[in-house]
Amino acid sequence: MSSGLAFPMVDMVAPTVAFPPPPPPVDAQTLPHTGMLHTHGVGSHLSSHAGDAAQHLVHQAGDAALQALGSLSGVLLVGRAALLTTRVLAAAAVRAGEEQRCLERQQALAATAAEQWRDAAFAAVRLNARRRALAARVARATAGGGPGGAPPRPDLPPPLEPVGEQLGNLRQQLARFEEDVHRAEERHAAWEQQRLGAELRLDEGDDAWQDALRASRRRALDRFGAERTAEAEERRMPRQTADRSPRPGPDAAEVRAAGAEILGGLDPYAVSEAAELAAGAVRHAVRRAAEDPRRARIHLNEARKYVRDANKDARLTREAQERAALHYDFLVYETPEGAEDLAPAPKAVELLRRTLDDGVPLIRDELELVERAVEGRRCALETIYVRDQCAKAVEELARRFGGPTEAGRPEGQEIRLDWTPDGWEPDHWLRATLADGELRVAAMYRGGPERTPEQRALDDARCAETPERLAELQAVIKDMGLDVEFQVRTEGALPGIPGEDAVSLDDLGRGHTAPPPGAGAQGPLHKTVDGAERRREHR
Repeated sequence: MSSGLAFPMVDMVAPTVAFPPPPPPVDAQTLPHTGMLHTHGVGSHLSSHAGDAAQHLVHQAGDAALQALGSLSGVLLVGRAALLTTRVLAAAAVRAGEEQRCLERQQALAATAAEQWRDAAFAAVRLNARRRALAARVARATAGGGPGGAPPRPDLPPPLEPVGEQLGNLRQQLARFEEDVHRAEERHAAWEQQRLGAELRLDEGDDAWQDALRASRRRALDRFGAERTAEAEERRMPRQTADRSPRPGPDAAEVRAAGAEILGGLDPYAVSEAAELAAGAVRHAVRRAAEDPRRARIHLNEARKYVRDANKDARLTREAQERAALHYDFLVYETPEGAEDLAPAPKAVELLRRTLDDGVPLIRDELELVERAVEGRRCALETIYVRDQCAKAVEELARRFGGPTEAGRPEGQEIRLDWTPDGWEPDHWLRATLADGELRVAAMYRGGPERTPEQRALDDARCAETPERLAELQAVIKDMGLDVEFQVRTEGALPGIPGEDAVSLDDLGRGHTAPPPGAGAQGPLHKTVDGAERRREHR
């Protein structure tokens, strides 16, 4: 036979792909149809989405704002974001803002539509995680009580829902949403700072100390707000607050001023124990300032170290909480009604719920369990995505060059697609199978292993045509925005029955996409690699 082998891998996620219905069941007895099933012209309407998308202007970056995000594309982008660092997500948010400003100024964009959607979706994921983490922290503070009372309820907007939104509208929502979340974070940070204030007293009646401390805390709040922007997180500049305080002389007033600057630089999310340690070191420094200036400076250095360590811990805790919120949102996601269900991850969800509700950090084993659950769900979504796009490619091939198409799901395969090119009827066809990440296309014939010389000659002729058909398939995939390179092998054709254990592609609900007005679905980008590299990608 002549056959082709490729390893499709998702490179860039096409934005308009929605969840297809589940593939046909493996058990042939439960199939609604058996034997060969033709598309009866309906498939040409459905597959035209892919064909139109290959030529439509929405492939141009300038028209990306017209596209609406599909449900499968949306959750797959969330899954990809769940594996990225805060800095990478912040960089995507910065690019999304720049792309929107270019659009408003009618400037050309270098980014493709898929890249623009990726940046906007990652920005939405980042902000939704910050929103959930802040709401969880406020809930913990309210439940914990304390002398300061409950914090004010934050005025948070509902979570962003990118699916179904057009890109231009989503980017405008992102800007408003970030302002709202940023404002709520700053207000809660001010409350948290007031909570720490009880630990930072020297003398009840020392007005100068309190004035210096308030001024230092105000500067710390300003820095906190500035560091929570996407631009600052992209640069990931560490705090320098604890090291900027002046080096005092032997005068007690100078020691007090230096102590106020050090303590005021505490991260608002720092724990009370760290604040008490730092404040204790400053008190010791003030008491020793007159009689032992050297000892006073030692105590101030201790206070700086306590503040520096507390700020680092507060930042890491905040990032861990936001990471937990992101993972939680991804793992509790349920597919739309009528789509294939995703395997639940109850243990991972329970751990994430605990860390958000109780503020308990995940230990190494728990974190690994959560990361495996996130990676497993992402791989499951990519499997659905690749299967859907491969079926669309075969359907588009049939639309362009003629012939019926059928889909089946034999045991051990994600999907099997049969296409009978014009002129190959009734005894020959091409079969594409997707299993374990491998896409294989082979020439098939109807009948048993015993072949007459005339039949073998026709088999050889169809095998000789197969590389040309594979080139046509590659061209279709390229037009759809995919990249799959077939390794062609030349052998004899394989026996089989066209459409065996199969249903029509129409019965799979092909074309369930969310195209923009006047445009069709955009195909994904795939990257072809050798098997070893693919195994590393999906380990």
